[in-house]
Amino acid sequence: MKQLLRMAWQNLNRNRRRSFFSALALGMGISLLLLMAAVLDGEYRDALDAAIRLQSGHLQVRALTFDEGKTSLAWTDLIEKPGDLAMRISTLAPVLAATPRLIASGFVAGSDQSVGVRLFGIDPSSPASAPYQQGLKSGAWLTSDDRDGVLVGEKLAAQLNLNAGDKLNLTTNTSNGDVDQQAFVVRGIYSTRTPGFDNTTVLMPLVKAQAFTQAGDHASLIFVLLNDIDQTEPVKTALQTATYDVRTWSQLNDVVVQTQRLSQSYMVMLYLIVLAITATVVVNTLIMAAFERTREIGILSAIGMRPGTIMALFLIESAFLALGGIAIGLVLGGALVAYGTLVGFFIGDVGATGLLVGSTIYAHLTVGDAVNLIVAGLVVTLVGALFPAMMASRMEPVKALRGG
Repeated sequence: MKQLLRMAWQNLNRNRRRSFFSALALGMGISLLLLMAAVLDGEYRDALDAAIRLQSGHLQVRALTFDEGKTSLAWTDLIEKPGDLAMRISTLAPVLAATPRLIASGFVAGSDQSVGVRLFGIDPSSPASAPYQQGLKSGAWLTSDDRDGVLVGEKLAAQLNLNAGDKLNLTTNTSNGDVDQQAFVVRGIYSTRTPGFDNTTVLMPLVKAQAFTQAGDHASLIFVLLNDIDQTEPVKTALQTATYDVRTWSQLNDVVVQTQRLSQSYMVMLYLIVLAITATVVVNTLIMAAFERTREIGILSAIGMRPGTIMALFLIESAFLALGGIAIGLVLGGALVAYGTLVGFFIGDVGATGLLVGSTIYAHLTVGDAVNLIVAGLVVTLVGALFPAMMASRMEPVKALRGG
């Protein structure tokens, strides 16, 4: 075996430039796939994290008849005395925060245009509202007893040409089916760095939202955040009753979960296509080596080297090229992934429906993805090298010695 390893290494060194560029081609393919896998995983993690923090939570407790697609404000579709229920949920050890939220739809009228929005009635003092408070760009944060103030997303404020302290007219449906309109003051402008949320969401204190929509002491849902996402199912079991409907983050973000699964399936196909294309460079190198060393192969066969050994020699050469390409790919890909992790890639507002995609995507490479790519690169290269290896092993000694 040592002799075969030495011979394979010497054969590759005969044409170092060709060997290097063969390994480089494979390395570039692997580095590209590493970056794509990291960006895809990072986008999924960021979208899911944003969805959980901003609008779904780890769990939601809702009335059995609540339909989020209709944003109904009928009392039969809302939770009565939500503060008491939220307080009971907060006593569970895995729960970080439990707070009522009222959701309604409406229109915001600026100086020259109107825009459809979602109205979020929130508890400004709850830890669950921290992402909005931390993203405050200008103005002041809301207080629970504020009756005239709202917070507007940065993108929406820019669209309506609003600044902190300006007035706006907000129109919404009420619980009895009427339409109400009131003037509010923009207390502040916030940014969650998620255009899909900031473009459409107006925040106001829960008490004011209940009065504005005539919902009384009712809320659309109880928004629940946990200390550990792995505790979602046990907490759901503890909260499930015949009175309320309890939904988990995976149910509430089905679009994100299904998109991630679909993209993973396509990525597997893409892995194989890219690796197969780059592996052809290695295969071509070995085919050229087989033709260049025809007489040498004939001499090896004549002195007793078996076809299986000749085949193994070429496979070892392909393994050396694959390992070199993997090493190059890890270095190049690692640099690209490091940049994507620390700096990210700015994409702006992509306008994705159903996905809270941030304006900047940050890469996140898992050990599993890296290992899978390394193994796939090695296997695809070795499988592709079978043809030149078998071609070399089947050469007849007499014809090979004649250069045939």
